[in-house]
Amino acid sequence: MEKLSKGITGIAGEYFVAAELSLRGYMASITLRNNDSIDIHASKLEDNDKIFAIQVKTAQVNNRKWILNKKVEDKFSKSMFYIFVGLKGLNQRPDYYIVPSIDLAKMVKKTHHDWLITPGKNGEKHIDSDVRNFKDYNGDYLERWDLLK
Repeated sequence: MEKLSKGITGIAGEYFVAAELSLRGYMASITLRNNDSIDIHASKLEDNDKIFAIQVKTAQVNNRKWILNKKVEDKFSKSMFYIFVGLKGLNQRPDYYIVPSIDLAKMVKKTHHDWLITPGKNGEKHIDSDVRNFKDYNGDYLERWDLLK
């Protein structure tokens, strides 16, 4: 698969997630491009009229690490989810990691704290920044569509 621009990669991920949600009986609406915190609104009205806010993050082939920012530590709710999409290539279904925003906030805060207190390669102290990362090392969130409830 050819290397895609960051913008096209993100758009592809949003459409893949919207399609997967539709296959699972959700009404999925992709938001306008100027919304930086919610990419998709999804609802399954026969399930207690619940509406979910979904932020999609997409990585290209062989990259299963997603870069985030500090905002994820403080922006969460029971109805907000992150779906991390791992594109594989043409004619291959992507991997989907479905993470409740509450879980992500805790996880990112802890991993960043652990990184800060761990010495760098030459024993130097890490310098704090707004950059955060997500990687599902154990596959705990891989294909966890059941968490959307």
